[in-house]
Amino acid sequence: MHTRQGPSDLRRPRWRTRFLVVIPLLAIGLITLGDVLTPASIRLSPLLIAAPAMTASFAGPLLTACVGLLAVVAQIAANASEGFLGQPGRLAEVVTLVLVSAMIVLFRAVLDRHMRELNRVRAVADVAQRVLLRPLPVRVGPLLIASVYLAAEPGAEIGGDLYAAARTSNATRLIIGDVRGSGLTAVADASLVLGAFRAIAHWPVPLTDLASHLDTALSAERTEPRDKAPGAGESFVTAAVLEIPDDRPVVRLVNCGHPPPLLLCDSGVKALEGQAPALPLGLGHLAAGRYHTEDFPFDEGDQLLLYTDGVIEARNSEGTFFPLAEHLPGADGGGPQYLIDRLRRDLLSHTGGHQGDDAALVVLERQRVER
Repeated sequence: MHTRQGPSDLRRPRWRTRFLVVIPLLAIGLITLGDVLTPASIRLSPLLIAAPAMTASFAGPLLTACVGLLAVVAQIAANASEGFLGQPGRLAEVVTLVLVSAMIVLFRAVLDRHMRELNRVRAVADVAQRVLLRPLPVRVGPLLIASVYLAAEPGAEIGGDLYAAARTSNATRLIIGDVRGSGLTAVADASLVLGAFRAIAHWPVPLTDLASHLDTALSAERTEPRDKAPGAGESFVTAAVLEIPDDRPVVRLVNCGHPPPLLLCDSGVKALEGQAPALPLGLGHLAAGRYHTEDFPFDEGDQLLLYTDGVIEARNSEGTFFPLAEHLPGADGGGPQYLIDRLRRDLLSHTGGHQGDDAALVVLERQRVER
């Protein structure tokens, strides 16, 4: 299952609106009753303007207008019952209440229009983000997969971290990466790497050629003349490119400067530290022919944890990094989604819910085959 941290809906539930409208209605009744019962020297009816003002804080222009109209009727009725409706001062109070209520309704209508526009923009952005960072399949080949993406930017669902999966005829390929930098430039680089991966990962090319292709795509993009945002052309991408054959209990890894995956097996937690890690993607001009594939055991029932820097570099209020390894023992055996949910909960608890950087987690489990 793929989990995202997304923006909340701007609309208030109808049941809450119906409950809250009792407050301004009660205020109208109490103010009107108090104005009738108190001496004429004590004027409470001007306070009726509070009713439409309160309503506008939680309801739309129509309900606000209805409450404002009710407040005007109440003020007229209170003045008429006391025989003061014809006095200029009382008429001025009624006119003032009408004008101010109309202004409140107008402002609420404008606010509603802006909220509708914002919701449309968010809906389009949500679709675009889901197209860019497609959810990983729950099951592919012999693997069970679960993932979570925690974006540091409020209201966003994607930033500079990335992951994707693809199938070949007899294996599953995955990539997880982290773009140096942040903002739109990081999102653009993440989109470029994901597009390049999806374009070739299905083909039976060697894993080293796949990594080289990603590096070339990212490097070539910088040489094209274009208007560049600040920081464009200066970033690189740390990435781990993996291939898991269906018929062999191994995982093949090309590590391009990325934190090593963690293997959770019967003997404990092992970091898949390669002997020949490569430079990050986008720095291929610094070293040619540097990609090497390394194989690691990945047996039935084992779990493989992929993560980005935003996980291990997450700090709490005291500046302490998130101790990822300490949250792993005893967590395996519950399935990938159980482990993802646990790590997400622990990570958010550690940071107090405030991510300083994007963070991504992917858990793979090779299914046990009943023999």
